[in-house]
Amino acid sequence: MSAQPEQFVSFDRRSDGVAVVRIDRPKANALSLAVLAELEDVARQLTDDPPGAVVLWGGTRIFAAGADIGEFGGPEEARVINDAFRRALDAWAAIPRAVIAAVSGYALGGGCELACACDLRVVADTARLGQPEVLLGVIPGAGGTQRLTRLVGPARAKDLVLTGRQVDAQEALRIGLADRVVPAEEVFLRAVELAAGLAEGAVVAQGSAKKAIDAGLDRPLAAGLDIEAELFVQVFETNDARIGVESFQAKRPGKARFSGR
Repeated sequence: MSAQPEQFVSFDRRSDGVAVVRIDRPKANALSLAVLAELEDVARQLTDDPPGAVVLWGGTRIFAAGADIGEFGGPEEARVINDAFRRALDAWAAIPRAVIAAVSGYALGGGCELACACDLRVVADTARLGQPEVLLGVIPGAGGTQRLTRLVGPARAKDLVLTGRQVDAQEALRIGLADRVVPAEEVFLRAVELAAGLAEGAVVAQGSAKKAIDAGLDRPLAAGLDIEAELFVQVFETNDARIGVESFQAKRPGKARFSGR
């Protein structure tokens, strides 16, 4: 009887509507092809059956150290690795709910790129983030020149990518790579609290807003406004829109209890 393959990514749907996804591949949560395949599979499950919000967590010691260097080789291996990263991270970016990266320890290379594919980053005050690929004589291949640039701007992205240097949590917050910096022992709790608060809200509207922002990034303003307008109309078909409007008209703004539909 053949042994079952080792599992490195697990997720739990909590009663508060938050799905917690955990990467656990000793020693450094390196993103091997196997880990990337599991991340892609979990992301697609969360897209097909969305929770209220998602927290992606690598444990207390490290978020993810990046690609598994042991799988590197020549151009053909690079293409296989890049395809796996692209599928996995695109799948994470496409989850139609708020996705929060809870970053402890190191988020380097592919780990930083994975955090950038999430919507928000709650970062430990002891964390280090960066794109050190140039120190290996290569470049980022999973969004480090693209998603990172959209978060921090081209000059800051070039600084990080061309030097390969790591930034601490406070610099990450200052340049827009982190959204919240919290004590290291509170990272997971604070990320889940943020996710639970979002999960209580109008999650379909949140998903539509996320889609409008992401889809409009690379388009002219007029095209982005067209996307926003179409999604604005669509969201009025939801039960949550009816609940929210009725609550406002009943002079209870901000007090609506949404259904998630």
